[in-house]
Amino acid sequence: MTDISPPADAVRIGIVSISDRASTGVYQDQGLPALQDWLTRALHNPISFEPRLIPDEADRISATLIELVEAGCSLVLTTGGTGPALRDVTPEATLAVAHKEMPGFGEQMRQISLAFVPTAILSRQVAVIRDQSLIINLPGQPKAIAETLEGLKNPDGSQRVNGIFAAVPYCIDLIGGPYLETRDEVVKAFRPKSAVRPPRATT
Repeated sequence: MTDISPPADAVRIGIVSISDRASTGVYQDQGLPALQDWLTRALHNPISFEPRLIPDEADRISATLIELVEAGCSLVLTTGGTGPALRDVTPEATLAVAHKEMPGFGEQMRQISLAFVPTAILSRQVAVIRDQSLIINLPGQPKAIAETLEGLKNPDGSQRVNGIFAAVPYCIDLIGGPYLETRDEVVKAFRPKSAVRPPRATT
């Protein structure tokens, strides 16, 4: 059967890696490639990425988040700077630009990470809405980024614990953003039946 369904909505996504050392070239940043790779695998949508590599400075982080929202990013994902160390200020900088806080995202990320390491309770990731953009703080390590986005699976491949990205598309629907379509083999988006578009036809 010929695919006659409309193309997936285009989406602009901000990805921000926050690290003093990576931003000054002490070592190569791994956060931005990890975020871009995962999102490209997870979404059917055409994506325009807005990457930023910045130091752990609260004012700089807040200004970058505002810039990305004003640039039309429906989703902004940050990585790094969410622990208890003195230079870890990403959550404070994120909350400073929030219009609404979305605490469930941080709660679920810590729940997922606790399955791997007891120090997950030291993480302080937050998620907020500013205007029509969802901003989420993610962990700093590429492996942890994928785990929190995808969740945990059983040996047979069935979902054991939902990753946070399952809730992202519907959240973006509710704030007036584009319709995000996920690849089920990476992460399956959840929407109420009334919010689901007809499945895409295939050839």
